[in-house]
Amino acid sequence: MSSDSPRGLGRKLTSYGDPDFSRFMRRAFLASAGFDGADLERPIVGILDTSSDFNPCHRDMPALLQAVKRGVLQAGGLPFAFPTASLHEIFISPTTMVLRNLVAMETEELLRAQPMDAVVMLGGCDKTVPAQLMAALSVDLPALHLVTGPMRTGSWQGQRLGACTDCRRLWAQHRAGDLSADQLDHAVLELCATGGTCMVMGSASTMACLLEAAGLALPGSATAPSGSGARLRQGVAAGRRAVQLALDGGPTARQIFTADALHNALTVLCALSGSTNAVVHLAAFARRAGLGALLPNLDAVARQTPVLVDCKPAGSRYMEDLHNAGGMPAVLAALRPLLRLDAPTISGSTLGQLLEGHTGPGAWQDLIHGLDAPLQPPGALRVLHGSLAPRGAVLKAGAASPALFQHRGPALVFDGPADAAARIDDPDLPVTPDTVLVLRGAGPVGAGMPEAGSLPIPRKLARAGVKDMVRVSDARMSGTAYGTVVLHCAPEAAVGGPIALVRDGDMVQLDVAAGRIELLVADDVLAARRRAWRPPALPERGWARLQVQHVLQADEGMDLDFL
Repeated sequence: MSSDSPRGLGRKLTSYGDPDFSRFMRRAFLASAGFDGADLERPIVGILDTSSDFNPCHRDMPALLQAVKRGVLQAGGLPFAFPTASLHEIFISPTTMVLRNLVAMETEELLRAQPMDAVVMLGGCDKTVPAQLMAALSVDLPALHLVTGPMRTGSWQGQRLGACTDCRRLWAQHRAGDLSADQLDHAVLELCATGGTCMVMGSASTMACLLEAAGLALPGSATAPSGSGARLRQGVAAGRRAVQLALDGGPTARQIFTADALHNALTVLCALSGSTNAVVHLAAFARRAGLGALLPNLDAVARQTPVLVDCKPAGSRYMEDLHNAGGMPAVLAALRPLLRLDAPTISGSTLGQLLEGHTGPGAWQDLIHGLDAPLQPPGALRVLHGSLAPRGAVLKAGAASPALFQHRGPALVFDGPADAAARIDDPDLPVTPDTVLVLRGAGPVGAGMPEAGSLPIPRKLARAGVKDMVRVSDARMSGTAYGTVVLHCAPEAAVGGPIALVRDGDMVQLDVAAGRIELLVADDVLAARRRAWRPPALPERGWARLQVQHVLQADEGMDLDFL
């Protein structure tokens, strides 16, 4: 390899004060791994591997990694796989959101430090994909995203089952006394029947679809099931395309993720009735890309975009059904009049060019609807403001109860997830179906913003047949969850937001049509409470302390202020 090589392993040399010695040392160590001079002349494609025994959603990733490598080699490149931390929501305490920014920093620094001409980012559950895109937006390197793909459904007593909307449904039935522990023990074996991410429109599936809508992943890559031949073929295609990106020097994620790409992602988010977690992630992406505040854009898009896709939790089907119905290309074709078709994509074509000749969803299927006959009217995601959330909150109206869209009731306050867990099933809990459950101290600073916002219905009400209640919090909820849950109240309680001032019995009013969430307490009473309020203590050490000192609020994406 010549000393002036513009690419490959001659890039980003270790600092010894002697560049030629750095190259010499690299050749020596690579020789120990079986590489010769012909290998080292090829463009280098990094492959970011998030396989982990603590992430069963990524169980099939080793095979996907090999498929990507095969594509890289076929196209004349040299694949170099490397690991980063892997975040699975079920296996991280207290929540993966605490570590998303840490993984974004780790990924960014490895992309900057290691010699590669392009990178394929393998992710899926649950904050891996957002962390990877945050890193890609901050590094001037061609990056292509590829998800591990959704699980396929299981079967129990004649029911199709899929994580995690059905997990929540069955658990709610068990809490209400309608499902025995023995029945639950049998059902649990079918809820996660294969490798892959949740097979409903949860956070992982939503982010996969948004990557494709924004042009950051190859066409058709969002929905192919994990471990399937279609998923492996996507891996090979990603490897081949990455080599061309390396040779061309781009485009980079920053060049792809324009205002038009963001608009397209928001449009698809609303058409899917996708995860509210995507709102936090998209806000972080928009900030890193210099695209301004997200919530006003989301509100405008949501008001004109109907729900077209029949997937749980807002619908009744699963991701494998969406794939079989045509996947994201069919969804994008159905949404064509609402999209910005000049947006570039990682494929090298504009979105409009990719959709040329696509006639839209096939008449033989009924999962993907047309704009002329949508599944639900516009407004599946609603941005709320008001005295309880001056900087905004979010409601997934598409998975909520319309009967509660206009509601006024007394607050019952829980100070953090632990308090809620300790008291929610107390038979003496002073709660009625009209009560508004308020969870605070669970925002970015207070608790790392766990998925605690969808508080369970108190057991005594669940057993009386209550299925939904208005719940308000500064936390998140899983994209697989459902219910009338107002989330991401900003500012949060831990920084003195109005939710910190709520007391039991205060009247709270939700008006979805008007986009309002109000605390009906006199200003002078709130002022007195504010004077008595004190912030929580900082964590003692480590990442938790750094995050609390620098993390932004939910409406800004919960990124770190210095990034």
